[in-house]
Amino acid sequence: MRWTLKKPPNKEKVAQLANDLQVDKTIATILCQRNVTTFEEAKKYFRPSLEDIHDPFLMKDMDLAVERIETAISNNENILIFGDYDVDGTTAVSLVSSYLKTIHPNIATYIPDRYAEGYGVSYMGIDFAEDNDFSLIIALDCGIKAIEKVAYAKEKNIDFIICDHHKPGKEIPKAVAVLNAKQEECNYPFDELCGCGVGFKLIQALGVSRNQTIEHFVPYLDLVATAIAADIVPMNGENRTLAYFGLQVINSQPRNGIKAIIHQVKKTELTITDVVFIIAPRINAAGRMKHGNYAVELLTEMDLDSAIEFAAAIEINNADRKDLDKKITNEALIQIIDNEEENKFTSVVFQEDWHKGVIGIVASRLIEKYYRPTLVFTKSGDKLAASARSVKGFDVYNALEACSEFIEQFGGHKYAAGLTLLPENYENFKNKFEEVVEKTIDKELLTPEISIDAEIDLSEITDKFFRIIQQMAPFGPMNMKPNFKSTCVRDNGYGKQVGADKTHLKLNVFQGDNKKTYNAIGFNLGDKIEFVQDEFDIVYALDENEWNGYKTVQLLLKDIK
Repeated sequence: MRWTLKKPPNKEKVAQLANDLQVDKTIATILCQRNVTTFEEAKKYFRPSLEDIHDPFLMKDMDLAVERIETAISNNENILIFGDYDVDGTTAVSLVSSYLKTIHPNIATYIPDRYAEGYGVSYMGIDFAEDNDFSLIIALDCGIKAIEKVAYAKEKNIDFIICDHHKPGKEIPKAVAVLNAKQEECNYPFDELCGCGVGFKLIQALGVSRNQTIEHFVPYLDLVATAIAADIVPMNGENRTLAYFGLQVINSQPRNGIKAIIHQVKKTELTITDVVFIIAPRINAAGRMKHGNYAVELLTEMDLDSAIEFAAAIEINNADRKDLDKKITNEALIQIIDNEEENKFTSVVFQEDWHKGVIGIVASRLIEKYYRPTLVFTKSGDKLAASARSVKGFDVYNALEACSEFIEQFGGHKYAAGLTLLPENYENFKNKFEEVVEKTIDKELLTPEISIDAEIDLSEITDKFFRIIQQMAPFGPMNMKPNFKSTCVRDNGYGKQVGADKTHLKLNVFQGDNKKTYNAIGFNLGDKIEFVQDEFDIVYALDENEWNGYKTVQLLLKDIK
């Protein structure tokens, strides 16, 4: 594990900010590292406002999208809301369809079948639209590369509005409107919205002519916050504002589907981390183990009792998913060892009976063991489908692009992508991908890195210090929970391995002559017990531990040396 201390910001700026905000130097340093350098920027950072949400009409083609939808409403056309089967897609479909149903009765939803249709806009979906007299399809969280499919729909007199956030290719589909802040000539001020976020901008724009202010759309932000958390998009700019208010909705007046999920886990207040690990996997489980429609039904259910029944069924799906991903991960690890591929630059594994719904999770699990770009393939119809995951700092999308001669279709982001290829191209692709990664990856990136915000003494961890750190939430990429380093700490002698299989580490640490101890927990650090017999260094984040209604600050250990 590499420990990397972030570059210290300008000392004068830090001193000025510390003085302006009346905070200590460490807090000011962390803020400056996050480009929060003035009182006004800090105010905006700590107190997000709905006014920070941008005008949706700044997005290229938004006027065309709104005009086409208004025409459809005037002409009493049938509108099909189409979206991907992951959390971002199903929340986006739930959001846009539930809003449109308040202004137009002829709305239906469509989630492609993960197995029969695969990712993105599908010919089956377009045929469904034709058979059921839909003249407009709004595609969410997909479509930016659906050149042929949009043309196919056009032949059938079906228009498309594409709301996507994935990286565009060289050619843009000839849709009525393409809403994607990443496309050229789009001057929208923030280009890291998730798919559901783009859907939110669309309904926000539709509300303008109806005199609906941003406050009218706040109840939809529980869906947006869930998608932001699940899709791991940057937690800065507009995303942070949307997530901030979305979390408030989740914790106060969530829609019935989310309320039912929370009811299952019996947690009173959720953080963005809880959304990632509690809400998102359960929505995903419905799409993975059953069908994405199931997730949309849950998220748009108006009756709480029905939603609770849905959520209970999804809880079973989620348990099945956990068992399955554990089984497949073990099989994949065995395959890597059997093929003597432990020391390669990539992990590329395939088994035709692996469940397509969990291969993305399995890819992430494999990276925990072998820290390198990873692809997990399974059989999908007459092709092979894969989920790709990368390591920090390496663009797997670009690597796949370099292997495109062997790929039928691919799409995604820097750190996560999906692809399909013909079975006969698997070995050639696998070799090419290894070759590309070996040539292009900085070898340092193959060792996991902990980015450290500041080195501090334990005595700096006061109640005020902890409160300010908490107020930096919601955390996520580009606004991660701060990591701290403290050196020459000791355990008070009660340190021990904990957990059923002793894989975790529980310590009470102190530093120097200050005998005040701090509870510390290190998940999966049980094997570091040998380090704590003498002085040692720690990297950790600050967490709150609640026991019998009593809350204390706890160090969440990341590593020990």
